[in-house]
Amino acid sequence: MNGKVKEVLQAILDRFNSGDIPNAVAYSMFPIADTPSSQWSILNRTLMFLAGTHDARGFRQWNEVNRYVKKGSKAFYILVPHIRRRDDKDTGDERDVLIGFLTRAVFRYEDTDGEPLDHEQIDLGGLPLIERAQEWGVEVKAIPGNYRYAGYYSSQRKVIALATMDECVFLHELAHCAHDKIKGGLKSGQDPAQEIVAQLAAQALCRIVGKTGDKHLGTSYRYIEGYAERIKVSPFTACLKVMAETEKVLTLILKGETDTTQVIEKAAA
Repeated sequence: MNGKVKEVLQAILDRFNSGDIPNAVAYSMFPIADTPSSQWSILNRTLMFLAGTHDARGFRQWNEVNRYVKKGSKAFYILVPHIRRRDDKDTGDERDVLIGFLTRAVFRYEDTDGEPLDHEQIDLGGLPLIERAQEWGVEVKAIPGNYRYAGYYSSQRKVIALATMDECVFLHELAHCAHDKIKGGLKSGQDPAQEIVAQLAAQALCRIVGKTGDKHLGTSYRYIEGYAERIKVSPFTACLKVMAETEKVLTLILKGETDTTQVIEKAAA
């Protein structure tokens, strides 16, 4: 086996031992549009996430978008098929045959300088309660958009990544962050109870900070309904089940307020 290929695979096994892989695989499924990595295998996208980035490209690919790898930056390696043209013994025709894998050096977006990419134009500075994430040492950053997801929260990276300036999306991820702090860790994947807590909290926070949230009501209901179906209860029952947990999340985000009802009343006054 190629030494570099063996090194890459061993690194993956090491991360399995450390417990990083399940989250890395989950976030590698976040399908980024219009970037070279959107065409990569799930294995390579997992390697990208483990390298701590949402966008990685080869040296020339960065140059094509007028960005340049910083001096002294270290590449990480992805696996690419090694294909050769071989004669088919049965037909006599040539065909492509996979004979193994090679490694290719790529560089993280964070290790480049140059012209800004489209997602860097998103201004996240005005998001309500963004200071709470900052107080908790959680970075809020913009990422390229895609057709399925608008954002995510990574407890391991201490990052809220957003492909939109939509306040409700940010507040949903902030609720995950607060829930993580309360529980001392969230379950991997999209756990129904955790998702319902986050969406319910996001709707409440929209109103508390002066955003009606009305444009998200239908989407929020369908979101909660989908997760309620997984645990075989109605959306109303699902919300009741997580109400106490949601109150804890709201209380923590609103910082120091022990009675969330009083906070809502103050905001409405």
